[in-house]
Amino acid sequence: MIEIVPVTTARQRRQFVELPYALYANQPHWVPPLRRDEYRRLSPATNAFLSHADMDLWLATSNGRVTGRIAAIDDRLHNETHRERVTWFGFFEAEDAKTAAALFAALEARARQQGSQALRGPVNPSLNESAGLLIDNFDDDPCVLMPYNPPTYPGFVEAAGCTKVKDLFAWYIDVAAQTPVRLTRIAARITKKHGLIVRGVDLRQFDRDLAVIQAIYREAWEDNWGFVAPSDQEIRQLAIEMKPVIDPEMILVAELDGRPVACAVAIPDLNQVLKRMGGNLLPFGIFHFLRRRSIITRVRMVLLGVVPTARRLGLYPLLIAESFRRAQLRGYRHGEMSWTLEDNDLINTGIEALGGRRYKTYRLYEKKL
Repeated sequence: MIEIVPVTTARQRRQFVELPYALYANQPHWVPPLRRDEYRRLSPATNAFLSHADMDLWLATSNGRVTGRIAAIDDRLHNETHRERVTWFGFFEAEDAKTAAALFAALEARARQQGSQALRGPVNPSLNESAGLLIDNFDDDPCVLMPYNPPTYPGFVEAAGCTKVKDLFAWYIDVAAQTPVRLTRIAARITKKHGLIVRGVDLRQFDRDLAVIQAIYREAWEDNWGFVAPSDQEIRQLAIEMKPVIDPEMILVAELDGRPVACAVAIPDLNQVLKRMGGNLLPFGIFHFLRRRSIITRVRMVLLGVVPTARRLGLYPLLIAESFRRAQLRGYRHGEMSWTLEDNDLINTGIEALGGRRYKTYRLYEKKL
């Protein structure tokens, strides 16, 4: 018998957080996140996303042993923005098909009770953080802030009646390779023609540059599928968390006549460090963290956006070429650009022109109710 129980006590919350560390104990490619951060993601006191969303957590148990977990997420801001009633699911883990079926049955019953029109996910807990279910290339470590799951999970989700709603692409970049000459020439021509200035950020002007990137992000992504502009608190929370590990030379702002019109944000792959830390900063994880600059060889581009009024200027190849050049100078050897929507031809074509290779696919599922 599999029992689905809501998470209501501190003990159950601890079981919810700890489950992946047990399930993936022998999985070489899962990267254990810091337990401290996992607790923070689940609490309204430390996760600004939960100021406009409700999240119910459940555990699956069998004979007193935890075998799975799932979260039902009602994002009021998403429903208001897109004028739909969706229950998102996330933080999904299950050791077998029976556990997964029981979790999704409980999730669907709850969504119907709330009057939702569809189930959609996974998101952990939103598209602005970790999203999608890995459906290929399971023999590679995930990059920072990207999910990982076993190859059985897509089948579990599909057995619950969910079907693909959107694929998200991850692209591999060989940073050690030479920048394509054609791309370099295009970038130089665009810079000269329009008098563009591309600069890095100044950590001494953290608030100023954060506001600039936030404004570009909201405007550039406004029409993207499923996009919900994060609140000021959400953006600031993420920025503060990442500030100790960011490389300011890899965060670019393009200015036209003194006005910021585009940005490219790449962050060092902290997963290369986290993999050595075992989910804990203390007592020994701190030593790996302090050595992170000698460990990290990979960088992930998480944002690449141009405001609508400047999209005809050809800024995508300019930002990609400049990011490539700086990554080489900073000593990175590998890069990931993720994620991009499968139907964002403009971005995907630009990445391919750089020599990018699509090497991972993350799938979002949906079930109409």
